[in-house]
Amino acid sequence: MNQRYGDSTNPNAVTETAGRSGRIAFVQSCWHKDIVDQCRESFTAEIVKLGVAKSAIDFFEVPGSFEIPLQAKILAKSGRYAAIVASGFVVDGGIYRHEFVADTVIKALMRVQLDTEVPIISAVLTPRRFHDHDEHRKFFHAHFVVKGAEAATACVSTIENMNRLKKLCA
Repeated sequence: MNQRYGDSTNPNAVTETAGRSGRIAFVQSCWHKDIVDQCRESFTAEIVKLGVAKSAIDFFEVPGSFEIPLQAKILAKSGRYAAIVASGFVVDGGIYRHEFVADTVIKALMRVQLDTEVPIISAVLTPRRFHDHDEHRKFFHAHFVVKGAEAATACVSTIENMNRLKKLCA
């Protein structure tokens, strides 16, 4: 995809692409922060390559993935954001709880976007098995880099699609 989205030297240039105030919110959990940070860094690098100014992105942190949907809902209802990106890591810590948390988070994020009509791009990942050792940490560290870049592409594409739909339905 070689298209450019806005002018990365102009912090307001994303407005045409993003609509509203032209801002994007990035909400991430701090559970395994060193791994989840890779998504944020990769997202930021890729979205800037796509022409969105870094200054058009607001970053927020919450303790864990379970807290992401409420933060996303408040941000969506503010009317400031054309899209919200959610990034988190829900791991199996040996207590059968992670599947409930992951299911709840994803369903809540879907509900937020349906209720507010603000797109939510999810990079909340739930590995089947995660053990806190070097091999798994390296794998998921790299995997979040990939997911961050994918989230940036999805974010810009979704905003553009939403803008086309709004014009079509106006």
